Amino acid sequence: MTLLITVFAAVITTAIWYKKNDEKMLLGPLCWMFWGASIMWFVDAIFEYAELKAEYFTPALEDMINDTFLGLSVVALALVIWVVILLIKDPRGTVRNKLKKK
Repeated sequence: MTLLITVFAAVITTAIWYKKNDEKMLLGPLCWMFWGASIMWFVDAIFEYAELKAEYFTPALEDMINDTFLGLSVVALALVIWVVILLIKDPRGTVRNKLKKK
């Protein structure tokens, strides 16, 4: 489930980045984070399959729930990092303008 969730997040983010092509929103780093996580989970799946063989395709419900929470946590962490990058770089000057008004 972690692989599936991160791949969906990577594909959706890449499609938005490709369609919008708005460099100000800094979607590039978000795409890289999701694709990096997807590659990491893919390598993990390969090694887990090599260890478990056919049992890999019949996970317990508890394991699936844990993997789902882990996948959602990875997506949430990547989004938090992306928001922090946006706040620090402030590509549209929104934070800077708000601070100047005060």
